[in-house]
Amino acid sequence: MVMTDLLKPEEIKKALDAFSAETFDPKKFFEMVGMKAMSAENVKKVFQVLDVDGSGFIEEEELKFVLKGFSKDGRDLTDAETKAFITAADKDGDGKIGIDGEKRKTSHILLPGKE
Repeated sequence: MVMTDLLKPEEIKKALDAFSAETFDPKKFFEMVGMKAMSAENVKKVFQVLDVDGSGFIEEEELKFVLKGFSKDGRDLTDAETKAFITAADKDGDGKIGIDGEKRKTSHILLPGKE
């Protein structure tokens, strides 16, 4: 599965363009690509695309390349952006982002700050 099976290519491009030179804001980015309105099942599918090694977690090294998961033209996150993202999304402090089936928790993980 590729990201464009789940999200509109034009929304992905618009969001990537918005953060090409600007500091990455995960919550704003995921809202721009349409994930805020997605079902828990589809958010989980997006998570699985981003979980490159299939471990069930998005580790810091995978997170650095998260924008490339949306498009090969996506840029790498800076070390500071990666650290800020992991801090916002890692709720149990293990240094990686996990997912479960509950919509609230799933959305919270991929949309930091959303309750």
